Amino acid sequence: MKIAIVNDVAVIAEALRRVIVNTAEHQVAWVARNGSEALKLCAENRPDLILMDLIMPDLDGVETTRLIMERSPCAILIVTASPEDNTNLVFRALGAGALDVTATPVLAGNAASDSALLTKIRTIGKLIAADSAAAVNGTTAPVQHGTASAEVDTLVAIGASTGGPNALAKVLGEWKPAANCTVVIVQHIDRAFTDSFGKWLSSQIDFPVDMIDEGSRLLPGRIMVAKSNDHLVLGNKHRMHYTEKPLNYPYRPSVDVFFHCIAQHWQKTAVGVLLTGMGRDGAHGLLAMRRAGKLTIAQDQATSAVYGMPRAAAALDAAEMILPVETIGAILKKRTGQAS
Repeated sequence: MKIAIVNDVAVIAEALRRVIVNTAEHQVAWVARNGSEALKLCAENRPDLILMDLIMPDLDGVETTRLIMERSPCAILIVTASPEDNTNLVFRALGAGALDVTATPVLAGNAASDSALLTKIRTIGKLIAADSAAAVNGTTAPVQHGTASAEVDTLVAIGASTGGPNALAKVLGEWKPAANCTVVIVQHIDRAFTDSFGKWLSSQIDFPVDMIDEGSRLLPGRIMVAKSNDHLVLGNKHRMHYTEKPLNYPYRPSVDVFFHCIAQHWQKTAVGVLLTGMGRDGAHGLLAMRRAGKLTIAQDQATSAVYGMPRAAAALDAAEMILPVETIGAILKKRTGQAS
């Protein structure tokens, strides 16, 4: 891949450059010292991936990400020191269109930290390849038989990727699940940041957010978030579990896998919502839910940070409704009720 670097600290930019040039499969497209320079260089020579610093003078990483996604969209990985200490900025950047976040490698050169960065880059390379593939390939969920929950009558499943944090905050800021309804969110995000994401989302919507552990049961009247790099499935008595399979699927956790589980095993009312994101994850699962008689909604192009996943769903006619993100909450309130 052609990889660009945006960092105002020369020694860090050089450390990142060395990590890239020491690989056989990547090359450095350019290095920018600030956000304004990055906007200009990206317009002239759009890379496959940008390693974006978070805290910079002039334009910070959030605003630079937003403007690049608006003017010259490409994959962006936030690379910053101590991301756990800047969670608000991290999730604003993810909401603006960044794909993922990782810590800056140790400056002295550390094999483990270099490897962690290259692993992130390799994963994003798979996502880019999947996004550019001509065919849309379906994903079948592992069979997890179960019986209907006595407490939860309605299940709202929401899948999101690039730009998802902001979209989720908008939807759930307008609507909260009623006492007989559970919301389950599958957001593409690394396990290292899922707990922080849950806290951030709760602070944005002023409502409790529960992280889903292995074996967690659907909780009525709650919002629950997948927290593993493995895929979420619905099991016996509607307890939730994680599975590694499919191993080679680049989207982790996969929206498709969970949507397929609902289509196959949830007999009560369900709604599938597919929000902004790079790639095609969730499109086939949403189609399976629609064929199973469930309400299906996809975010529209105008309000999507990246119109990949919703576009794939629209192409399959998987979405019964295609809506601006600002109106999805109102539809959920009308169809499922509202917390009192």
